[in-house]
Amino acid sequence: MRPTSSPGANRPLRAGLPPLNPFSEGFPHPEARLVVAGESGGLSGDELARRIEVAALEMAKLPSGPVFCGMRNNLASVLRYLAAWHGRRPVALLDPELSAGTLADLVSRFRPVALFGFDQAADGPPPRCDSGDPHPDLAVLLATSGSTGNPKLVRLARQAVVANATSIAAALAIGPHDVAPTSLPLYYSYGLSVLNSHLAAGATVVLTEAGLLERPFWHQLDQHGCTSLAGVPYQYEMLRRLRFDPREHASLTTLTQAGGRLRPEVAAEFALMAERFYLMYGQTEATARITVLPPERLPERPHSVGLPVPGGRVAIDDGEVVYHGPNVMMGYAETAADLARGDDLGGVLRTGDLGVLDGDGFLYLTGRVRRIAKVFGVRVNLDDVERLLRDCGPVAATSGDDRVTIWAESLDAESRTSLARRLGAELRLHWSGFDVRAIDRLPLLATGKIDYRTLEALT
Repeated sequence: MRPTSSPGANRPLRAGLPPLNPFSEGFPHPEARLVVAGESGGLSGDELARRIEVAALEMAKLPSGPVFCGMRNNLASVLRYLAAWHGRRPVALLDPELSAGTLADLVSRFRPVALFGFDQAADGPPPRCDSGDPHPDLAVLLATSGSTGNPKLVRLARQAVVANATSIAAALAIGPHDVAPTSLPLYYSYGLSVLNSHLAAGATVVLTEAGLLERPFWHQLDQHGCTSLAGVPYQYEMLRRLRFDPREHASLTTLTQAGGRLRPEVAAEFALMAERFYLMYGQTEATARITVLPPERLPERPHSVGLPVPGGRVAIDDGEVVYHGPNVMMGYAETAADLARGDDLGGVLRTGDLGVLDGDGFLYLTGRVRRIAKVFGVRVNLDDVERLLRDCGPVAATSGDDRVTIWAESLDAESRTSLARRLGAELRLHWSGFDVRAIDRLPLLATGKIDYRTLEALT
């Protein structure tokens, strides 16, 4: 049974915790439920409040400062996250399998007071845990999308997290009867937004560490009656190859996609099979979502990423997409000193994406401000190159020495030459400006996006 009133509201204040219960801010909603995949029942109401409170009491024993959480798709990680939220302690949600060198660098720069859940480090305070007092509004720290080696952290305020969670829930019509599996990493802003929006709406989240392309994932999805599924373009491309049909899963009614551009023809196929298929656009710097394309508008606007989420506004400034909204980050952090900074951006985010708005306010993305290469002195948009080749299967374009390098999966020498000549003709440049290389499989980040840095290192 789900509670009908706010659990824990009359509980006496415990030492070390602020004067609030885990549900007092509406996040999580008092009816929200966490289920461990493969297990019956779940945590909700008083029991969820108690587990959050116990974890928060342990965390309250630590000195003031941020904690680092190796954020897995499991109950322990989610309870730590909610305990840090309840205790008003900033928490960095990071890849639990970060290299030892990257983790050591982050610890040196940000001086967390504790590490939890990392493969290469024991739980507990690391050496020199003296980060000082962070800004009182700071709630969550996420690594910039695709960052490796020396990542910046995105500073997200409590208001931004709640605002985006509630706006996503409204835009996607998420309600208490919805059930979502963790199909994406929870340290990735899109995966975290699925968790947050369902917790804010009083819905259920099924915590699974099984991958989307693994058989146990689909067994768990059916076992727990999951109603929605979130994926990035590469996942949908793979599901298409496997002839996945959402209609074979009785409870599954809603598909959502973000994390990059999905080919319109692929989107159209899934839209025909699913009751509701939402295309979305967002950035970690906006706490997750910026726009949503309503399913009923997809047939008439297959190339659009939709309208701003409730409470947000999109403008175009000199070709660049500029987003205004309460979910915009406070700014970046390079070191522990930056964690004490206030809001640097005032709710305005220059996205670095190029785009246009139509007469009805629908956004169309046309490329990246910095995804530009020079070929014989001529500027070439790498996103345009990839779009030209979308009929060739998985491809990626990177900038080389006065030419563009094209990475294509499993092409023979004759096909590579043909592709280079085709690009030369389409872009009116000599074909020798395009270095087409075969690769067995494009490298991907944990988020499912193409790992351009790895490709650039191979150039």
